[in-house]
Amino acid sequence: MNLIFLGPPGAGKGTIAKKITEKHGLIQISTGDLFRENIKNQTEIGRQAKAYMDRGELVPDSIVIDMLKARIVQPDCQGGFILDGFPRTIPQAEALEGASNVRIDKVVNFVIADDLVVQRLSGRRICPKCGAIFHVTNIPPKRSGICDKCGAALIQRDDDKEEAIRNRLVVYKKQTEPLIGFYRKRNLLADIPADLPQIDAIVARVDRLLVK
Repeated sequence: MNLIFLGPPGAGKGTIAKKITEKHGLIQISTGDLFRENIKNQTEIGRQAKAYMDRGELVPDSIVIDMLKARIVQPDCQGGFILDGFPRTIPQAEALEGASNVRIDKVVNFVIADDLVVQRLSGRRICPKCGAIFHVTNIPPKRSGICDKCGAALIQRDDDKEEAIRNRLVVYKKQTEPLIGFYRKRNLLADIPADLPQIDAIVARVDRLLVK
């Protein structure tokens, strides 16, 4: 089954996608990873994308779609995939819809309140030395502000501060939230609550979509 995961930052899409891919043998595809892979391997599409990025411009949707089309024909995608972070806009969704070798079976929309997103993301703390991730409430370190693994001082990333998070939510509502109506009209959308206390309960909801 080929899926799209929608939802605001902090909804847990990446974590849920990882669990679903491991359980069902799907491949998680993010546009960020595609860019890095194509640029690293110096593919023709990668060189085109890098030219735009070097000029500080957005990479055109047509190039992103070409990257996706090239990726999903690889053997490891034949069992199905999850698109995480794409599409972000209606034009991107329309371009994806027009790609002949891309079939989407279900769009999973993770629903969560803004205040809970702010609580989740603003409480996150990162170890700059070893990359370990903590949360002041949900996964607190044994010593406040200190990494359990290497003893370095934890930091809060700028994009995890409340003002930045709320700005990201505004951008999401403006650019990406219209996709909910777009896919609902096509009878592809399934709303999943992302505020359940246990991540496995959310994964179980997604599981049920895959066996229908």
